[in-house]
Amino acid sequence: MKLFLQILVVFLVACVVFAGAAVFSTWAPDRTAQDLSARWAVPPSKFMPVFGMEVHFRDEGPRDDPLPIVLLHGTSASLHTWDGWVQELKVNRRVIRFDLPAFGLTGPDPHNDYSIAAYVRFVTAVLDKLGVQSCVLAGNSLGGQIAWATTVAVPQRVQQLVLVDSAGYPFQSQSIPVGFRMARTPGLRVILEHVLPRSIVESSVRNVYGDPTKVTSALVDRYYELALRAGNRQALAHRFDQGLSADASTIKNVKIPTLILWGAKDRLIPLENGQRFASDIADSKLVVFDSLGHVPHEEDAKATVDVVKTFLGKP
Repeated sequence: MKLFLQILVVFLVACVVFAGAAVFSTWAPDRTAQDLSARWAVPPSKFMPVFGMEVHFRDEGPRDDPLPIVLLHGTSASLHTWDGWVQELKVNRRVIRFDLPAFGLTGPDPHNDYSIAAYVRFVTAVLDKLGVQSCVLAGNSLGGQIAWATTVAVPQRVQQLVLVDSAGYPFQSQSIPVGFRMARTPGLRVILEHVLPRSIVESSVRNVYGDPTKVTSALVDRYYELALRAGNRQALAHRFDQGLSADASTIKNVKIPTLILWGAKDRLIPLENGQRFASDIADSKLVVFDSLGHVPHEEDAKATVDVVKTFLGKP
């Protein structure tokens, strides 16, 4: 009996030591926006105050463009997800992109309001700040939902719409990134506020790519480090709690030329949703990329932006 107790004590001590080592190796405290800016807010990045937040944005290309292109990223992404598109578009067009509240260097909303209506007000306020009265609006995933909701809310501000694997309709995911699943789970999300294994971020990014081998270490670095921006992890939990609240029936109210891009290997939002957008928006065109996933604009910027440039060239 005495030997058994000794063995049990040794086992329990070993468990505590290994658990402590695991926590220590994955301990990930918040980092300030100022600290992260040295790497992720290099020129032409700027910051501007909107609704109590210092919004990280980039405004590139010719200033005399009468119809700037505005790009909205998806959940847990940042303005950097559009790098490939911007390199192509800014040669002839003014291109504006920014980190949405809860993400990137912009960080959390002071009132923790992450409803679609709040995002629409935010986008409109950014356009006002930049003096943009009318634009082409493009968005991926959550950004896509904000884009079409903004189009419905202020139709005079949007002349063309680009939806990239957009949210909007109810959907059943084939696979949800592990980081998203943990952020939706009350007990686990508290742990994620202090401990964030890089492997979780890498697995989540690979999950949304059609070809996971395209996910580089540098790409994972970006997603990982910006997730550590002070307040972002708590904000992500609030974002999921509030859901993708918007009336899908209003999508039929979109009355402008609309390009719908979709990755056939999107395991988060199925292609059927893209086909439904194409059915509900009268003046729309759906283009499917067979080998790409949920973020086709990032996974293959050249192939996707070429289609966008053709669309933008239409009268």
